[in-house]
Amino acid sequence: MEEEMESKVSSVYNDVESAYERIKSYVYKTPLMFSRELSSDTGANVYLKLESEQVTGSFKIRGAFNKILLLKDQEPEKLTKGIITASTGNHGIACMHAGKTCRCSVQVFSQESISQSKMETLLVYNAKITRYGKDCMEAEVKARQTAQERDQIYLSPYNDWDVMAGQGTIGYEIYAEQPEVDCVFVSVGGGGLIGGIAAYLKNKNPNIQIIGCQPRNSKVMYESVKAGHIKHEASYDTLSDGTAGDIEDGSVTFPVCSRFVDDWILVDEQQISDAVFFMIDKHHKLIEGSAGVVVAALQSQKDKFSGKNIALVICGGNLSSATLKTILDSHI
Repeated sequence: MEEEMESKVSSVYNDVESAYERIKSYVYKTPLMFSRELSSDTGANVYLKLESEQVTGSFKIRGAFNKILLLKDQEPEKLTKGIITASTGNHGIACMHAGKTCRCSVQVFSQESISQSKMETLLVYNAKITRYGKDCMEAEVKARQTAQERDQIYLSPYNDWDVMAGQGTIGYEIYAEQPEVDCVFVSVGGGGLIGGIAAYLKNKNPNIQIIGCQPRNSKVMYESVKAGHIKHEASYDTLSDGTAGDIEDGSVTFPVCSRFVDDWILVDEQQISDAVFFMIDKHHKLIEGSAGVVVAALQSQKDKFSGKNIALVICGGNLSSATLKTILDSHI
């Protein structure tokens, strides 16, 4: 079992390259924009990988398309029964978009506290939404159980090698455009995004530093990697709702994060709020809290990265009007 896991971890690099060829006609090659403002503020050469301008407004479309296109080739009959997934919003939106493109139905399970704006976007896609549980993990468990009972496909938001490879295509694009990158900052929830990016980039150049960034209010992967095993702990309300919540036992992302993530930075809610406002005020870019985490992480330890070539993965831009108002009111 351990050897099989080792083999899968090692193969992610090739899986990312295959995923890129598979999905490139369905997703945007997002800009890698030089940030004069952040570069001036930090003393580094800072580039923003703007997944906030991706199809459906977040990186999640990459993993969703990679998985569903593979299923379309490998299990077309089962795919006709439809997909069940669980999501705080962005993954569900991505699955709805990819599902419509590939002509398969999608049912989305979300926790009861899903943001209103993401709920409204899901409804634009005529999503069938089941709200269940107080935490995304409860919704994931219920979704997986329902899929098993109905003999349908469960599409995890992170705990899936093909989803992780799809997210890793961001690393492919960063390296193709900026091979001299020294450090890549990535927001972490379940670990699918950073896992795919890290596995790819570490194979291209082991000296590239991968920095995992989490809110202090929800830092399960950080605590798990530190402990050497998945460690469940309570998560609290955070502006970074896209990374909030627990991790499934046995998640395939854990060994990848354990091996390839070089360092971790935790940020508090005020730092995330300040970072989102910075991006609005200085860059005129609307980003969500989970994207603000990487900006806040760099700003909180800027002396450590002075003089380096930095890529920040701006993972999404689906910020609710209510949250936007709260952030603006606190800064203006």
